[in-house]
Parts: sequence; structure tokens; C-alpha cells
Amino acid sequence: MKILHVMPHLGGGVGKGHAALRAALASDVEQTYLLLEAPLDRRYADLIKACGGDVRFAENLAELARLTREHDIVQFEFWNHPRLFECLARTDFAAMRSVFWAHVSGLFTPVVPPGLIAEAGRFVFSTEASLTIPWLSDMSQNRIAVIRSGFGFPPRLPERAVEGLPETAYLGTVDFIKMNPGFFEVVDALDLDALVRIWGQCSASVVARALAMNHPQRIRFCGQTAAPAAALANAEIFFYPLQPGHYGTAENALVEAMSLGLVPVVLNNPAEAAIVQDGQTGLVGETIDQCVELLQSLLTSVSLRDRLSRNAASAMAATRTPLHSARAFIDLWQSLLAEPRRRHDFASAIGDTPGDWYAATQRLPGAAWTPIIEPGAPTSKGTFAHFEYVFPHDRSLARLRADSIAGPVGEMSHDMIAVAG
Repeated sequence: MKILHVMPHLGGGVGKGHAALRAALASDVEQTYLLLEAPLDRRYADLIKACGGDVRFAENLAELARLTREHDIVQFEFWNHPRLFECLARTDFAAMRSVFWAHVSGLFTPVVPPGLIAEAGRFVFSTEASLTIPWLSDMSQNRIAVIRSGFGFPPRLPERAVEGLPETAYLGTVDFIKMNPGFFEVVDALDLDALVRIWGQCSASVVARALAMNHPQRIRFCGQTAAPAAALANAEIFFYPLQPGHYGTAENALVEAMSLGLVPVVLNNPAEAAIVQDGQTGLVGETIDQCVELLQSLLTSVSLRDRLSRNAASAMAATRTPLHSARAFIDLWQSLLAEPRRRHDFASAIGDTPGDWYAATQRLPGAAWTPIIEPGAPTSKGTFAHFEYVFPHDRSLARLRADSIAGPVGEMSHDMIAVAG
């Protein structure tokens, strides 16, 4: 069985998930990973190659078209990256068997274009939460699946604090584009002088918010880490409140922390609620204010921490492993092999121009929409600025900019939350 994976890059959570999957798959599954951007971070690409995978950079769309003809199945690793949309709309694909694996939930922006699901041979989400998308019930359900992309470490219960308070940790995107700004309000409101270590590359706005706390000494910024298991070794609690409309699916950091026995405290957002069972494997708050009470209860109760810790580690070991997802993909690929190759018209689902492609990530077809473009916004993945960077001087993007209104300063516009991968 020969699988061609078409993807913008192998960085971040997508690369991490694929490296783990390649190690879990049998050697008779031949996998080629075709990158649409020249790789900058080769860490996961090198791990994949060490496990027998072939990692290549696509020089042009003609090469991509040729490789699709040489493989049994073509799997598009989907998120709102401009190069992927260009590939889908402008490649002269021959008949093929196609799979899409979505690394955005589709519950909020970025939108998953319904036409792509209709065109795909199989469409796979990476979180069960995506199955609640309202319009998804109109789709052919036998072609839709969920296969998880976030995996834990081998179980290892944390060392318990002999005296004093247990440490709390946060690891992941340290930016209010994903992290809930109420994080620091909760830590400030605790009756106990708890220590919270934050791992990840911090934005200036997050650091400024921490410095404005009444109790800034409770926060320790520890920087980026390539070894999350070691970073979390001294913590017993994982405080992970995210923005309500965030883009994530796999939530690797959350799964990894739980696999190590850290007790999570999260908000009742769809992706996190699909991972944490309230009162069983962690605590789920309905509001940011409720998180104060939940954290307080964990800090003061060893028995509660012990019970939830063991449950969390056991649940991740039973459900969030590369072997589980590898077996699910083998079954899905084999079912698709029984079907004939067919031609696809992806452009009909996403449009012909970069402006069309960006709009397809922001609203459902036919929905009223006005672009909200933040002046001077960074070229974060999937943002309008990213599309402009990849396609400079494009007229369709210039028209969108001309039609746009400026996003309110200090608030998250739709463009600002359209980040993934």
C-alpha cells in the first residue's frame, strides 16, 4: 500500500503526530510526505525518515500531479494554509483515491469548506468535537471519520509534593490568540500562593498581563522546550484554559500532560471537553471564574489529585496512542482501496483565486461576510497577511483588503484566530 501525504510542512503538532504514526505503522505501508514549503524545522522529518518514510519538497505542481498517479491513496493534511489551497485548486490531478485529515476543528474559523468534504473520498477529523458541526449531518456519514492526532507519553505518575503546595504548569501557545486572558485573573484570585510555570514562547501581551498581576511572583516564564515530559516533571496540575473559539483539535500538550498524570483544569470548550471527563480525568470549568474554585480544590486535596491523576494517565494510555490511530488509518485506507480512482474538482469547493481561498476559510458558501483585517497584523499561519505574503500583489486579495473593515484594536478578529497547523 503506497500512501502520498500532501502537506504544507511537517512542523508543530502535525509533524509530531505523523512521526509517531510512522513509527507505529508496519513497514509494508510505504509513505511519501510531499511538502509544499521547503522545510525549516527538520526534527520530525528526520524522525519520519529514520522510520522508513520518504520526505520530499514539491518543486512544482506538475511534480505533485505526477506523484499522485504513482500512489494508491493521496492524503491531504488539511488546514488553512495558502499553499495547500493553491495545490488543491491549481493542480491537474489525475483520477485518484483521496483522503483529507483535518487539523482544524471546523467549529469556528477557520472553516472547513463543505464542498471539500463532498469531493473527498474520505474526510477525517482529528477530534470528536467536529462531529457536532451543524451542517455535517447533511453529508454522507459513511465517508466521515474521526482519527486522533494527539498522543501521550508512556504513563508516569508525578512525584507528590511532600510539603508545601503542588506545582501547576501550562505548556503550549503562550499568546492570547489561543490562551485565555483570564488565566492570570484565576492565578491572582487564589487564596494560596501557588507557583505556576508557563512553558512556551511568550507574546509581549502575555508578559505584560502577568506583570500587571497583584501577585506576579506566582508566575514563572520558563521559555520554549523541546522536552515537554521533562518540563512537566515537577508539576501535578495542568492549568489549560483556552479561548472559546480557538482553532485546536489534537491539543497535544493537554494529552501529554494527562498521560504523565498531571490533573487538567480546562474550560468547557469542545476540543478540551472531548479529552477531559469532568470529575473523572480532570476538572472542567463552565466559566473562567469557576476555575478559581477548581484549582483551589486540587491544591488543597491530595486524595482528589491522586484519583484524577491515575484516571487521567490510564485514560490516555487506553485511548491516545499512535497504535490506535495507525490501526484506524489502516482500516480506512483498505476500505478506500476497494473503490475505483475518480477525478476531483476541488476548485469548485474553494474557488480559483487566493481571495476565494481565504474567504473559504472564513465563512460558509453563500454566507454574508465582510473581511475584518487588522492593520499591520503578523503573517501567522492562515491569516489574511499570510495569504498576502504567499501571493504578493494578487488582485483578488487586494479587492478583499479594499472591502475590509479594520479589526478592533485589542480584540480578536476572525482574521486573528484563523491560525492552525
